[in-house]
Amino acid sequence: MMLLAILLPFLSFILRGKIITGIICLILQITLIGWLPAAIWAALSLNNARADKRNDKLIQAMKDNRK
Repeated sequence: MMLLAILLPFLSFILRGKIITGIICLILQITLIGWLPAAIWAALSLNNARADKRNDKLIQAMKDNRK
């Protein structure tokens, strides 16, 4: 998925269900200069989504451990 975020950033957003963000990223990606920021944006967004999932799992495990 990270390779997809770098090569086709707009598709990475669309596959994760962020349609509007994917369209904005596609518009940015169309320009040659905008492709690099779009790829960085998609990669950072993917890393943040993965971190959020990990944090949610940790929080849920801590809640379950208290019971």
